[in-house]
Amino acid sequence: MSQLTKAPQMDLHPMGQDGILVRFGDGFEVATQPALTAARVIEHARIEGVVEIATALASVLVRFAPDRISRAQLADRLREMLLQPSVDADDGPGRLWTIPAVFDGPQLADVARHAGLTETAAITALTDARLSVLAIGFAPGQPYLGHLPDAWDMPRQTDLTPEVPAGALVTALRQLVLFANPSPTGWRWIGRCAFVPFQPDRPDPFALQAGDCVQFAATDAGTIDQLRRNQPDGLGGATCATLT
Repeated sequence: MSQLTKAPQMDLHPMGQDGILVRFGDGFEVATQPALTAARVIEHARIEGVVEIATALASVLVRFAPDRISRAQLADRLREMLLQPSVDADDGPGRLWTIPAVFDGPQLADVARHAGLTETAAITALTDARLSVLAIGFAPGQPYLGHLPDAWDMPRQTDLTPEVPAGALVTALRQLVLFANPSPTGWRWIGRCAFVPFQPDRPDPFALQAGDCVQFAATDAGTIDQLRRNQPDGLGGATCATLT
């Protein structure tokens, strides 16, 4: 059961021809949980004419069919629902993904230094942390995971890394991102896994959902390479358990 108390700094903005953006704060913990909970509340309400609900770090995009509900009608309904003193939505049990990873990234030592830790202690902190999927974005299925302890509140790099591979784990701003595709990045590359966040031929192409929990299990490079070769489902040895 999720509960949304009256959210500070909640604003509604038009988005394109068929969307309303519900924004909460600046994207850190104070705003992320209200955004996730608001999305569940809206989904639970099953508003006639709403065709898509998508969360970001501090906002929820609600897309609608203009021939079934007007923007003004939807905005009124959203304010009515989300500005009540409290709103409950039965979001069911959560999910915990455990994903094997090897922490052999070329910037692990730099990250550990920023966090004031040894490399061994940094890996322990990363594998002890149970992180939330704050948002999916940038590439199909790609998760933003947080939040790490305060020591990990390190800025992005001033220069881009030309490319990290699919499966790379990168960190900045108390978050981890698991890259879905090879990409340049300003975040620091600390490890990798064989988990593929989006695979179109899977029964569920998008493995992770906003609000899921993720914990990484340290392994070695050989295991990750083997999982990448021998796991046709693209889950890279990950397991998913229901939280009670």
